[in-house]
Amino acid sequence: MKKITKRISILLITASILFSVACSNGEQEKSDSKENVTVGIVQYMDHIALDASKDGFIDALKDNGYKDGENMTIDLQNAQGDQSNLGSISDRFVSNKVDLVLAIATPAAQAIAGKTTEIPILATAVTDFESARLVDSNDTPGGNVTGTSDMNPIKEQIDLLIDLVPEAKTVGVLYTSSEDNSILQANMAKEAIEAAGLKYEEVTVTNSNDVQQATQAIVDKCDAIYIPTDNVFSSAMPVVSGITTKSKTPVICGEEAMLQNGGLATLGISYYDLGYQTGQMAVKVLKGEAEAASMPVEKSTQFNFAINGEIAEEIGIKIPEDLQKYIINSNFAHHKWHKSIAT
Repeated sequence: MKKITKRISILLITASILFSVACSNGEQEKSDSKENVTVGIVQYMDHIALDASKDGFIDALKDNGYKDGENMTIDLQNAQGDQSNLGSISDRFVSNKVDLVLAIATPAAQAIAGKTTEIPILATAVTDFESARLVDSNDTPGGNVTGTSDMNPIKEQIDLLIDLVPEAKTVGVLYTSSEDNSILQANMAKEAIEAAGLKYEEVTVTNSNDVQQATQAIVDKCDAIYIPTDNVFSSAMPVVSGITTKSKTPVICGEEAMLQNGGLATLGISYYDLGYQTGQMAVKVLKGEAEAASMPVEKSTQFNFAINGEIAEEIGIKIPEDLQKYIINSNFAHHKWHKSIAT
């Protein structure tokens, strides 16, 4: 009897150990599947706004417990504005079977979306996902792509131009003819400009090499310039400013980063905030709480209002009294005013 009892005890202990090991392995596998993730980031090119989007996205992941080098690996790639680089980076992410991709700017999103229908893609700095053929609709994406739109309040930006340059009769618009987001915004700007009873002129570029000639061509045709959120012009604003400052031509920009390099004023989005918002969406996907197909494209309703006081003084623009509180001089990073707009 004692021998039988001893054998039963041994069997029970062994079974308990095996069960504990099995549970431990199962929990470890479950933990690994949730925590050890790889996120690919493809950024179209270097400039302040896109860099801010990337930083906001990474910070949102970090604030939600996903830290690079601990429970997450970030594969950060920059295409430097080259379409062939976008293709190679996209192939890399698909081959490496990353868990999620952040695509920064429309060309980057279009490149990776053309390579996979399986990997979740969160995109930001895309003006209209639907017109860029990234989703079935902005409300119901339907595929593996969603994210945040950088659509600006175009009409309000043109209203700001009129407030700052009330004597303007002709408004020039500069944008890149190959960027879907820029074409969309330019068309909206044309409607707003003509609705205000002003004349519309435009000059387009295909790459950064055309910026100097395009800017020189338009300053003789207009009283003020509007530039939407445009990757080429955002990176080339010092070139634009070098010409428009000499000609005393006010430039209203699509976003605040462009002011830092010589624009006069903006009522635009914060790309850092937009990237952070995208990161919060990504967290839901990584945790299995939502799928891209059913996550509507989100947009900002808070916009940064800023006027470059130094440029205003240099080109001889008198800022109306009710707008003087939005003047920023030198240090843009620590001065932000927000305005809510129903879009």
